Amino acid sequence: MTSKRLISALSLPDITPAEVTTAPPQLRLVPPATLSVDETYQRGLYERSVKLIRKIVSEWCWTAFKPPVVVEVDGRLEVIDGQHTAIGAVTHGGIELLPVLIVQAESHETRASAFVRHNRDRIQVTATQLHNAMVAAGDEDALTVAQVCERAGIVILKNPPPMAKFKPGETMAIATIKSLVNRRYAAGARRVLDVCRSTNAAPVTAHMIKAVELLMFSKEYEGEIDAERIALVISSKAETLETETSRFAAERKVPHWRAYASVVFMNRRKPRNG
Repeated sequence: MTSKRLISALSLPDITPAEVTTAPPQLRLVPPATLSVDETYQRGLYERSVKLIRKIVSEWCWTAFKPPVVVEVDGRLEVIDGQHTAIGAVTHGGIELLPVLIVQAESHETRASAFVRHNRDRIQVTATQLHNAMVAAGDEDALTVAQVCERAGIVILKNPPPMAKFKPGETMAIATIKSLVNRRYAAGARRVLDVCRSTNAAPVTAHMIKAVELLMFSKEYEGEIDAERIALVISSKAETLETETSRFAAERKVPHWRAYASVVFMNRRKPRNG
């Protein structure tokens, strides 16, 4: 089943459209090694930059390509946005001509301002949105995570619900679930998520998942508490568990998820129903 929609205008009665005073960009094919950057406002290369460039070079694909935005300054083309792509093209060695978008920005201040807007006025893709895209793309690891969650009744949301009103079993904790699957594989992760889902938690939080995993798999709790008891304690103490956990974490100076596991464990012999 596919979900598609046409691009349409939003109704924004409180916004006055800006007067367009600049020329639209022009597309040009250029040798990537002819491009330059102004280091007075551009970011320098650091560890994450090099890691990104390595990925661009090793996975170069035109379907994932976004043209660098450049401006012509004294006969040379200066990159405003997309220097990692440009460096990746040069490093690759097999990209003879690179499409770039040339904009007009005559002053240094205008170019620096454009750089700020390119990097500020954007919405970053969230981890859950990226996960859903990877599932749609057929990524093997993402599909495994999706299958584990589906079988456990866990729903990974793309975005937080309005007013943060989650339904039982819904979660935004995709990074935690991915790590869980990597450590415990599909079968072990399914056991942990089954427990979390059976509590009717809304949402299923990252610290809950990590705490349940600790209680089920760590040697310090081995044989001391079973999956059914974990779920019973969490569901029966739903109204007070977070408060007790926060107090325990502050007093013992331990991570919230570890405190959560400790509080559940301490209440294993006296669950309260209602």
